[in-house]
Amino acid sequence: MRNQKTLRAPLELKGIGLHTGRETTVKVLPAGPDQGVIFVRTDLPDAPHIPATLDFLAQGARRTALKNGEAEVNTVEHLFAAFLGLGVDNAEIHIDGPELPGLDGSAILFAEAIQKTGLIEQKSQRIQFIADKPLHVTEGDATVMLVPNEQDELRLSYTLDLPGSGYPAQFVEVPLSAESFLRDVAPARTFVLRAEADQLRAAGLGQGANTENTLVIDDGKVLENVLRFPDEFARHKLLDLAGDLFLAGVDIRGRVLATRSGHGTNRALVRLIADEMKAREVAGQVGRDSGVDIREILQLLPHRYPFLLIDRVIELEGYRRAVGIKNVTINEPFFQGHFPSQPIMPGVLILEAMSQLAGVLLLRRLENTGKLAVLWSIDKVKLRRSVIPGDQLRIEIEATKVRDTIGQVQAWARVNDKTAAEAVLTFTLIDAA
Repeated sequence: MRNQKTLRAPLELKGIGLHTGRETTVKVLPAGPDQGVIFVRTDLPDAPHIPATLDFLAQGARRTALKNGEAEVNTVEHLFAAFLGLGVDNAEIHIDGPELPGLDGSAILFAEAIQKTGLIEQKSQRIQFIADKPLHVTEGDATVMLVPNEQDELRLSYTLDLPGSGYPAQFVEVPLSAESFLRDVAPARTFVLRAEADQLRAAGLGQGANTENTLVIDDGKVLENVLRFPDEFARHKLLDLAGDLFLAGVDIRGRVLATRSGHGTNRALVRLIADEMKAREVAGQVGRDSGVDIREILQLLPHRYPFLLIDRVIELEGYRRAVGIKNVTINEPFFQGHFPSQPIMPGVLILEAMSQLAGVLLLRRLENTGKLAVLWSIDKVKLRRSVIPGDQLRIEIEATKVRDTIGQVQAWARVNDKTAAEAVLTFTLIDAA
């Protein structure tokens, strides 16, 4: 395992979005350990935050997009590939529009800016995911799988077949390191078949694409440009794969083999990795230094039996994210009166468990010592399935807005990775009596 890293100083880049055609300025700022990556839409009211996690993935054709409420940010994969390749774990990204700049269509300008700015090592360790069995995704003729690798590294391979392009099939494999990323992956540019270009623009995509930032393929040649690699198309697909893998939030150790895989199948593999990580955490096979046991929970929260509804916090990422466990047993006092012949955990108590975990996250901040997190509002509540004795409730919290006296979080409660409830919770922080 290695220590986490962030930027030594802020960096700024400006350019046109490949799909929206809008000019945006992106400022990448250093962030604290365990914070992860958060986007801030500075052009929108209240500057909404969009965490770069799987829970905020949005549907996006030919790109990877993140969304929180009405705020979204598109085409994040090239920057994320640079983060993965160079080892950037924590960053706050301010952007004044809905899409990252496309720059030259590759990740090299992002990577060079990061390299020039420099990185600093942080105290917290980066969690590793070591593949010990195959994880496999197939959709039509596209496949992507993660298999064990004897070497302590992430090795990526991509096989590309472009029928109708006039180019033969391409294969590339890269053991990913900072050096190999900069040399073999980052310069590879995005591409499109000339026959697809008009269709994409008709669908509202590719509005900022041109022959300078996109390789346009027509009958075995590239229009108005020159290839940087003979197999540049496959290398760019490998770049996209690296960017999508960054969303796993861990250092992956294994070999990824992709054939005609796109963003959808890449993200499906990332979800399988996340599911396997959750299973290992719950089974106690993966420990995180940031976990909190019941004694520490009692120090942070004023709740006591029978109203303390969090048994354990298994993960804390700075002041941004928390994961907690509630083991639901038949001995819960509420089962005596709530449908005793067919016991079901009351939905309001699931929301209360979410609120308590949010309280743990918010009250960890030094400036909140001696305060109480009082629930102010509950929005966008969805109760999706019953929770019964024997279930283990996995509660996940993502902070989307934290100010001096206000905190807002997105919360999910899941059983066996199926969502039982979700809500947006807003708190006010007050002095304890």
